[in-house]
Amino acid sequence: MSAKPDWTGRRLLLDVDSVAHGGHCVARHEGRVVFVRHTLPGERVEAEVTEDRGGGFCRADAVRVLEPAEGRVNPPCPLADMALGRNRCGGCDWQHADHATQRDLKAAVVAEQLWRLAGIETSVTVRPLPGGPLRWRTRVRLAVDERGHVGFRAHRSHRVVPLEDCPITVEGALEEVTARTWTPGGEVAVTADGRGQLHVAEYPPRPPSGKGPRARRERGRRDEVLGTGFAHESAVGREWGMDAHGFWQVHRAAAECFAGVVEEMAAAPEGGCAWDLYGGVGLFAAVLGRQVGPSGEVVLVESSAAGTRDAASNLADMQQVRTRAGRVETVVTEERIPSPDVVVLDPPRKGAGREVVRAVAGARPARVVHVACDPAALARDLDLFRGHGYRLTRLEAFDAFPMTHHVECIALLEDGEPTL
Repeated sequence: MSAKPDWTGRRLLLDVDSVAHGGHCVARHEGRVVFVRHTLPGERVEAEVTEDRGGGFCRADAVRVLEPAEGRVNPPCPLADMALGRNRCGGCDWQHADHATQRDLKAAVVAEQLWRLAGIETSVTVRPLPGGPLRWRTRVRLAVDERGHVGFRAHRSHRVVPLEDCPITVEGALEEVTARTWTPGGEVAVTADGRGQLHVAEYPPRPPSGKGPRARRERGRRDEVLGTGFAHESAVGREWGMDAHGFWQVHRAAAECFAGVVEEMAAAPEGGCAWDLYGGVGLFAAVLGRQVGPSGEVVLVESSAAGTRDAASNLADMQQVRTRAGRVETVVTEERIPSPDVVVLDPPRKGAGREVVRAVAGARPARVVHVACDPAALARDLDLFRGHGYRLTRLEAFDAFPMTHHVECIALLEDGEPTL
């Protein structure tokens, strides 16, 4: 029996093929697939293998471009420089591509995932958000190295790459953070809210693994260093208050844009009922509440107790919105809630999953609006919905995370309608 190959550290000459989900492209060498970062489809590169577990594929980083593709640019961030080798920052995937090329790559990934995982064939256009590809990020979490300096981790590594600034983070957000030292091994969360207030919290190093109350408390503990720990935002004609380090869209233009698209797709009837699942601090519930009006009802379900409290406070003037704290899969399957005309769901990166999809489809809403930050998870959920008679009738995709491989999709599913 032959030993498994191990190409780690080996330099390969590669002709790069298509883009793949996850911020890399596909190449082949001696019958094996190579997932190679920092390159573009159509290029010829020299790449160094960074990870090889001996199977049918390995991972590599481009270290020299022999034949560049159209769309290649010099990275705007020095930590993405190819000369750094494995010490490059792992936070961005497409610094070496111009903005139009980045969106084309993401569109190709979304289309491929929909076809491969859900059997849906459709063209995809990824639309930009206002403001361009730099200085859009308002929320960031940094790691602290052994010397107390903050940075981002290298790709698929615990190694921290220290930084002085991050060109995708809003101006002024990191100056005070990078100028001082922090507790080695911990993390630092930074939020620049809609009023220009900076909030900084330090999370201590993770304690030894454990499942007891003390371990859970320590994992969640943070020390507010700057700001109040309570952020303020504006969207859809309303003011929002929330835990500064809880969930809100990281791109400063995303909340307004996504809420507008959800409002169009949902079209909840006046006097009707809507579910807002994974509802956060109430952004989508607000537009649904306007649609159903005082005689209707919106049920917002959110697992975070802090998020639920913030949602109830933010929407206190909307008596038609009721908040439920709990895991979505528990609330929609075990509690008595009114049948919906429309359901909006914005699940975490892993998607809604079989149990939630079954419960939503079993309630038989006329429309389901699915907001997703991972195209593979979206495709899996759409395939599950298809098994219950729902079909994709509209898809919008947005470059809400420029320079990274992430893309936001909003999908409209309707009961019994033909797939796109």
